Amino acid sequence: MFIEIITPDKKLFAGEITSAKFPGSDGGFEVLNNHAPLISSLGKGQVVINEQGKKSSFEVDGGVVEVLKNKVIVLVESKA
Repeated sequence: MFIEIITPDKKLFAGEITSAKFPGSDGGFEVLNNHAPLISSLGKGQVVINEQGKKSSFEVDGGVVEVLKNKVIVLVESKA
């Protein structure tokens, strides 16, 4: 699936991944390929993405994630 992680200032990441973990405002959750459509708010924590076995993480203060047809768009407030 394809993911874009965007802050108000810049694009943090864009590319193909196998999974993503998010700090949901009501608890953490994971998105895999062919996930059901969803929109969720994010709390403080780490967004962790898995690219073919290589993991990367992004510290966030909150935001919103949308999942639709194997495309994930993440709008975040970055701590960086």
